[in-house]
Amino acid sequence: DTWTWDGSKVYCKGTPVGVTRSTKQFENFELVATWRHLKSGGNSGIFIWTSETALTGLKPGQLPPGGIEVQVLDHGYAEQYEAKTGKKPDWFTTHGDVFPVGKANMTPFPPVAPGGKRSFPRKNLSRGVGEWNHYYVRAINGEVRLWVNGEEVSGGTNCEPRKGFICLESEGAPVEFNNIRIRELP
Repeated sequence: DTWTWDGSKVYCKGTPVGVTRSTKQFENFELVATWRHLKSGGNSGIFIWTSETALTGLKPGQLPPGGIEVQVLDHGYAEQYEAKTGKKPDWFTTHGDVFPVGKANMTPFPPVAPGGKRSFPRKNLSRGVGEWNHYYVRAINGEVRLWVNGEEVSGGTNCEPRKGFICLESEGAPVEFNNIRIRELP
């Protein structure tokens, strides 16, 4: 099994690529979690408002084709991208991007990535590989806001869908999530 749950701690070895999801759907909620990548270049995320349809029939190695992703990305990912392409990354950051995936939609808060769909963080606050980061996500009435290590940095409004499962996602590298708490809001 790729994912291991131990109370409020979740570990994923990263292969195969995949997700673990909540047992119920959420509409309005607050989520708190700490996370750290255990390998440079780790790529993970917290999907919110992921529909049943987007999760139906997923196989190991697949990610849900829908939902809003709160990016959990190690700084080494940007370094590896630059070494591979010879270009600085301009379409992603490693500090808490928020964006729609697949058929989902969102109006991003500025600053906005080229292409207009991804909310870039206003500040660079994420810590590097092996260090714990704290995320606070507030999702209410189709609006999502992300705080990284204590400061609000990114988000969006007019999200569709605006109700669904919460998923933890990993793409190829080991990651740990700890102290995960979800509080439903009216």
